[in-house]
Amino acid sequence: MKTLTRMFLSIIVVALILMYTASRLNVSEGYSSGNTLTIYNWGDYIDPDILTQFQKETGITVIYQTFDSNEAMLTKIEQGGTTFDVAIPSDYAISKMREENLLIPLDHSKLPNLKNIDPKFMNQSFDPDNKYSAPYFWGTVGIVYNPNLAQGIKFDSWDDLWNPKLRNNVLLTDGAREVIGMSLNSLGYSLNDTNEQHLQQALTKLKTLTPNVKAIVGDEIKMLLANNEAAAGLVFSGDASEIMSENDQLDFVVPKEGTNLWFDNMVIPKTAANVDAAHKFINFMLDPKIAEQNTEYVGYSTPNAEAIKLLPKDISGDERFYPPQELTDKLEVYDNLGKKMLVHYNELFLQFKMNK
Repeated sequence: MKTLTRMFLSIIVVALILMYTASRLNVSEGYSSGNTLTIYNWGDYIDPDILTQFQKETGITVIYQTFDSNEAMLTKIEQGGTTFDVAIPSDYAISKMREENLLIPLDHSKLPNLKNIDPKFMNQSFDPDNKYSAPYFWGTVGIVYNPNLAQGIKFDSWDDLWNPKLRNNVLLTDGAREVIGMSLNSLGYSLNDTNEQHLQQALTKLKTLTPNVKAIVGDEIKMLLANNEAAAGLVFSGDASEIMSENDQLDFVVPKEGTNLWFDNMVIPKTAANVDAAHKFINFMLDPKIAEQNTEYVGYSTPNAEAIKLLPKDISGDERFYPPQELTDKLEVYDNLGKKMLVHYNELFLQFKMNK
């Protein structure tokens, strides 16, 4: 009996030591509450000076970590081993996080600067009434092209990508929703369409684009287009801004039929250890001066109406990245189509790639 008691006490002591060690490790890595805020964001997606300024103004120590895809971010948060106080996922990922109960509702009384967001960017389908998220950046999907290689094509329509002059001269981003959505839009359908007949029409039309497609690629599309390796490419507007900064001969257009309107929003994950600091940071980022500074650094479009007033006119007046109302009315946010339909989209996209 004494032996069992000693063994039991030994187990308890070892468990307590392990708990203490884990706690100290978390503190050393910044995963504790107190005066620490841990942020999970895309790489190079914030002005570092802003983090320094937030720390100076609040006395809160910032731990900044990055992810390279919404899927990687979701996996890390779902596992729950790491405490993140603020994360910045995209629209469809926010919808998924809501469904899986991975988010803490925002206390709007602690976010007075939320009033600075343009109302047209609020209350989106992925988060009605912005119960869980606050807009960070937004953008579109469109076409980057080189006028010197495009042989007079202006790309005001998606159909221009099918022009025979572009044989083996078009790059596509490696995304099922983007590519199939482009084809659906070119046919006059919603990029969230689930009608099987419409989807098959979109696939058939995509297959006729094959002679023009040089490659279907990931992040390297930015380097390839900047280096004039193709006349045109299907890209996100944020990538377009980066590409054009490397090659000022290039231009970007959102076709007249409409396209995707995407959002990256700030959220508080369920496992957050410092919810109060999270609200302070979100409100800080919604300040017009801070949002303007961040927009100039990152190069994406800001949803902050007051920040836009502070931007240089050559940025705020650039309709390629701040499209007029008649075009934005045609833009669509990706709906969460459900696992079954997303798998089907991926299958259709794979058929197109195999055709290539």
